[in-house]
Amino acid sequence: MDSEAFFQGYGQRLNDALAQADWTTIAALAEDLAACWRQGRQVFLCGNGGSAGNALHIANDLLYGVARRGGRGLRVQALTANVAVLTCLANDEGYHNAFSLQLASQAAPGDLLIALSGSGNSANILEAIASARALGLKSWAILGYDGGKARTAADRALHFAIDDMQIAEDLQLIVGHMLMQNLCALSPAP
Repeated sequence: MDSEAFFQGYGQRLNDALAQADWTTIAALAEDLAACWRQGRQVFLCGNGGSAGNALHIANDLLYGVARRGGRGLRVQALTANVAVLTCLANDEGYHNAFSLQLASQAAPGDLLIALSGSGNSANILEAIASARALGLKSWAILGYDGGKARTAADRALHFAIDDMQIAEDLQLIVGHMLMQNLCALSPAP
């Protein structure tokens, strides 16, 4: 195997997927985040596996990265952050409820959920989206592959038609970085 050609191919697939991005949809997500920021609403993120790691990373950027550059960070929480709560709920209530039960105890109408998923078919992601709707939150999903059930379950979806989990997860983080930098560019900060 030619490693250099492999890496070039990976980079090209990532570039091609990003070139197909729906910038209008990304801008709408940015507007929803900015509204939460201005109104002091809370943002929740969730995902599994690499998407869980991305939820943590994006939450950090929206809280500290934005605060460092733009005054006050967002009120944001990755539902994957508290391992004790996550594993307690998964054990006692089923993993499919591990995110939705956290929303039920912490979210308020007008808050925002961003679900990160490669496939869009994970039961806990779909339950979180359903819970968000029932609680009066707006829900977004950032998805790969065909978008799965989350593509239509969420209020809005940013879908990248890529059938590669790692590139789908790369795109989640790229979008997260774009959103953070967009918030930092807004003036004045709330």
